[in-house]
Amino acid sequence: MAATSNRLGVDIGGTFTDVVLESDGQSFSTKVLTTYAAPENAIIDGMHQVCAKAGVAPSQIDQIIHGTTLATNALIERRGAKTALITTEGFRDVIEMRTESRFEQYDLNLNLPDPLLPRQMRFTVGGRVDANGNVLIDIDRAEVEAVVDQIATAGFESVAVGLIHSYLNPAHEELVRAVLAEKLPNVAVSISSEVSPQMREYERFNTVVANAYIKPLMASYLGRLEDRLQAEGVTCRIFLMHSGGGIISIQNAADFPVRLVESGPAGGAVFAAHIAARYGLDKVLSFDMGGTTAKICLIKNQTPKTSRVFEVARTYRFKKGSGMPISIPVIDMVEIGAGGGSLAHVDAMRQIRVGPESAGSEPGPACYGRGGERPGVTDADLVLGKLDPDNFAGGSIKLHPEESKSALSNHVGKTLDMDAVEAAFGVSEVVDENMANAARVHAVENGEDLSEYTMIAFGGAAPLHAGRLCEKLGVDRLLVPEGAGVGSAIGFLRAPSSFEANRSVYMKLSDFDGGRIRSLLTDLQAEATGFVRTCDEVSPILSEFKVYMRYTGQGWEIPIELTEEQAMNPDVATFEARFIEDYSKLFGRPVEGMDIEITVWSVNATTSPEKVARIGETDGSGTAPVAGERQLFDAASSEYLPSKVVNRVDMEAGERAVGPVAVVEDETTIIVPASRDAIRQPDGCIDLIKKGDAQ
Repeated sequence: MAATSNRLGVDIGGTFTDVVLESDGQSFSTKVLTTYAAPENAIIDGMHQVCAKAGVAPSQIDQIIHGTTLATNALIERRGAKTALITTEGFRDVIEMRTESRFEQYDLNLNLPDPLLPRQMRFTVGGRVDANGNVLIDIDRAEVEAVVDQIATAGFESVAVGLIHSYLNPAHEELVRAVLAEKLPNVAVSISSEVSPQMREYERFNTVVANAYIKPLMASYLGRLEDRLQAEGVTCRIFLMHSGGGIISIQNAADFPVRLVESGPAGGAVFAAHIAARYGLDKVLSFDMGGTTAKICLIKNQTPKTSRVFEVARTYRFKKGSGMPISIPVIDMVEIGAGGGSLAHVDAMRQIRVGPESAGSEPGPACYGRGGERPGVTDADLVLGKLDPDNFAGGSIKLHPEESKSALSNHVGKTLDMDAVEAAFGVSEVVDENMANAARVHAVENGEDLSEYTMIAFGGAAPLHAGRLCEKLGVDRLLVPEGAGVGSAIGFLRAPSSFEANRSVYMKLSDFDGGRIRSLLTDLQAEATGFVRTCDEVSPILSEFKVYMRYTGQGWEIPIELTEEQAMNPDVATFEARFIEDYSKLFGRPVEGMDIEITVWSVNATTSPEKVARIGETDGSGTAPVAGERQLFDAASSEYLPSKVVNRVDMEAGERAVGPVAVVEDETTIIVPASRDAIRQPDGCIDLIKKGDAQ
């Protein structure tokens, strides 16, 4: 993407909307409370604030890159459009039957999540395509028209079309779309062969339904945002961050809004990967904690780990299979309801529970003084001395410690016979252990040892908790970059234009067809490149090739990366060797004597990533200037310790602050436990290392 002088990054979170303006090498940022009824209002407010700081008029902004949790929240809260599904006769109940797997084996009262669409909103048509893409039974246009008439009578706003094996032959889905366009031109339509052309009908149908469900909502929001920005004199193009870690045009985002579902967290992972490259770190644990959720992602070789299926709205924490599967390219991360606004309560077993319910920005935690009566994590942080009540969000929001103490006592302390401080300690430890456990599970699932990793923490609440998290996980080093409070928004400005196209075509290595493979990957490369060209008409585009392979008879595949030479000159021996190499790394050994098969083919087209210069790290021989003192609760020793307060802006490169210490700034506070020291590196990162460790 060509360099521009004024670029705006905007991240709408569940509690705060983060806005960052990069103007000729300088960065200006702000956090404003998210306005749920009209999210664009917070964007306009934040834009004016950063423009005023930079001395730039909104009309001088050259590019806006935006990410949002709106799509995710609409799916979680079931606030989408009135949507119908048209599917193949006999497959009406696929999205309700799911895969029939039990994600909690011994729970006799297991509750499966309800499908997005109840049965009366699901319609069927005849016609049948087989597993090779051949038409067994032609589709009857008159039957389709009759179904569309029923949909018109019922007043649906959006229609999802998911027919069996359409990823191999989309002709029947395209006919249904043509009838819908003719009879219902004002109704949004999504077809599975475009939204998610992959095998496994449950995941594919669920993905196209989710796309249709949020399509009118996102189209309306993006339209309003464009209009509001134009009214403010902003005429530049707007781009959206997608879940795979790249940016797409606003029109593509409106057509495929399901690709925005993890757009905010994806920006954070891109931000962390950028920092990892700056420090030459090959094993990084990205930790993003905001007001509503915490996200953890593994970054290897300065590239976030990706997946092609993830789950939204899990009903059982940490349990795969308990959520709503979405089969799109996505940065692979674990997300839990543990943010600054996550609410605490005591359950029937007299255990403290935190989240996933959040106070959000309206009314917010009790300490906001906006009517919230239940205690959130922010209330616990305030009571434990991690936050300054007079300097939260740069002093723009005054906090009320007495409200926090009262809420903690009433909702936690009274039940468990604790005072407010004990209750706050309990809430803080529970939320930290929840996050540590999520990181452990994620690492084990990926065969990784977190003791070899460096943590990079960002998001408004992460620097408050990251030091304690490192103690729990045995992670020796923690980096908190500049702009950590608005890390995802900065990540948007570092992201390339990219789009991943994928398709399911089943092939055994014993039936390897090099010509067919070359043709398929060439088509996918052209499709992905076409999407990228809608964002960037001039930059060189790179192509990344990936195939998903497994032993015959296995249920799931593993991703195998190929070079362009390997992809465009396919050779069966190379494919087999690459699979055995990666399979052995993941599972310890290959399986002898079994055929290997490929199920999904993928090409990611991307502009070149921004070149990152390595920094020269410092050992921290200087002493950071002290701005004050406060009592800071140390979780490891379970007591308040007298602690220094250091202003981050006053720390010079090479200066060290000895823990326990609070390093304060406008957007967040870095809590340095007694077991750690903090060093300011030349690029502005605060580097937390174990006492006695040297750089």
